[in-house]
Parts: sequence; structure tokens; C-alpha cells
Amino acid sequence: MGGLSLPLTLAACIPGTSQPPTAPPPPPPPSQTVRQPLAEKITALPSPLPAWEARRVSPDARSVAATTYTVAPGDTLRGIAAKTGAGSEAIARANGIAPPFTILTGQRLTIPGGRYHLVRDGQTGIAIARAYGVDWGRIVTANMLEEPYILRTGQRVLIPGEATPRSAAERAQAFTLDIDDIITGGEPALAANTAPTRPTSSSKRVLPSTAAVAEPARLRGGFQWPVEGRIVRRFGPGASGERNDGIKIAVPLKTPILATADGVVAYVGSDIPALGGLVILRHGDGLTSVYGHAGGLLVQRGQSVKRGQRIALSGDSGAANRPELHFELRQGRTPVDPLTRLPARN
Repeated sequence: MGGLSLPLTLAACIPGTSQPPTAPPPPPPPSQTVRQPLAEKITALPSPLPAWEARRVSPDARSVAATTYTVAPGDTLRGIAAKTGAGSEAIARANGIAPPFTILTGQRLTIPGGRYHLVRDGQTGIAIARAYGVDWGRIVTANMLEEPYILRTGQRVLIPGEATPRSAAERAQAFTLDIDDIITGGEPALAANTAPTRPTSSSKRVLPSTAAVAEPARLRGGFQWPVEGRIVRRFGPGASGERNDGIKIAVPLKTPILATADGVVAYVGSDIPALGGLVILRHGDGLTSVYGHAGGLLVQRGQSVKRGQRIALSGDSGAANRPELHFELRQGRTPVDPLTRLPARN
């Protein structure tokens, strides 16, 4: 993520001047690629592209017809998946095979039909969903994915829906990004027999966007208020029927936003336009906190933070019409009212 864009030179803004335009600088090498500038109301530390931008996905799913397969000597579910093109998890579900996924020679297995995408190194659920123009939540449901939702290189993921030919632009337009997508589909796939990367202790050490980051195993301590201010919108449905998955707190511009608990930064950016500058933290035990409408972003993805640490500055970015903080707490994929978890105010 870059900061604000530099203004054009005066000569470039005045018609009829003879000064030749300045040639743009060459692009940085791929290993040093940084985010495009954020919206003018948001400043941030330079950082890599998000994983779903850094590692694009081609929609090359294999269509598999429903059939049966007789287990041969030496077969494994993973090997049968490779032979048939179906996902090993889908085969296990279709045949009621539970861990440790034992199969017997001569056993007849049902091979469920559908479109299966082979996950490559570093691919994310978001990039896969966008490539096919399918909501990531539908893919999560179709594959019964569970916490922590990190895909595995070589995994075959069922893509729901019909294989209707569409242009890349049409597929991209059909996909919209939301908080749930980032929480469940933002981490890059892990290679076999590898563990997630340990978080960094400082924003000065930036992890590559294609590295899956380990999250805390459990929540340490309770939650604290991220800012002091007046609640201007509460959790739940509004007067016109729209739903607010958090609370909105009015604060002066550039008020420090504090981590509500110890955690690891799962996302920093502005890829959800309505929320503007956005930070998402993972706290362990399936708990996540969300901080939106920020004007300054002070942390990096993969950075460990302590309760009360500054992670952003308040702003009026996104759809905010005044300086305020949009604050959410989520248990797994479910938003919960922050007021039920935060300390009572006097």
C-alpha cells in the first residue's frame, strides 16, 4: 500500500506548454511490487499486493462426471482424487469415510460429479472465487470448509454452479469482496507438510503476501474499547432494514485506534470500498476484530500486536459521512454485538 499520490507538475496541468512529459519510472521487480496508492483520505505503510492480487487464478476447473471407482491395491483417497479429478474430501463425504480415511481393496466408491479446481501454490479462496465469478461463501459451503479455512496446495475444490462461458470482466463483476471473504478466503494455500509462517513483531519486517500466517491459538485476556467516543450506530438492523455487523463510534479525526486484544494482523488495506481504510485482527479461538473508515493504517499484514497498541488513525474514508470507527467482533463467520464483549462504560 502506498501513501498519497504525488501531484502533477504545474507544466503538465497548463495547456499549451512545451515541456515534454516526464517518463514514468520503470516498474519495480516482481519481488518488490507494492500496492497502488490508496484513496486520497488514507495513508499507509508500503506493502505487497494482497495475496489474491499477487497470485491470480486461471479458471481451469476440470468437469468430472459422476461415476464409481473400485479401489485397487495401493490406492489412497488422494491418489483416487488425482485419477478421477474429483476432490478427496468430496469423495470421503460421498462415501461416509471418516478420518483417518481408510479404504479397502475392492471397495466401490461413489465419485461425485462437478467442476473441481486444483489449488496451486499460494492461491487464495478469494482469487479462486473471483476467477469463476462465484461467491466464495458458496464455495465454503459446497466444500464444507472449516476454521481456519486455509487451502492446501494440490487440494481439489468443488466450484458450485454451471460452467457458463463468460468473459473475465463478467466473472470479475459477478464477484464482490466482503469481510467474510477476507476472513475465510484471504490466506494463501499451504504446501504439503509445511506450517504457516510465524508473525512478525514489527511493521518494519514485511512478510510476502504469498505466505500463510499463523494466528494465535487462543484469546489472551479480554477485549478493550478500541477508541473512546459516542456510539452513533448500534449492532443489528437499522431503521430502513439494512444490517450493521458492528457498531459505529464517532471520534475526532486522527484519533488513535487501538487493538481491542492481542492478535495478528490478517489484513490491512482498502479493498472494501464502503469501509475505506480497514484493519482486521485475528485473536485466536476463532475470534476476529474489524476496524473500518480509518484514515491512517499503521500496521502490516502478519504483524503481531498487543492489546492497546495503535494500529490505525480514525478517518472518514469509505462510506462514512463524518470521522468515525466501524468496529466489529466476529466468532468464526458470525458477527456478534461488540457491546456484549466489551467492558461496560460508566
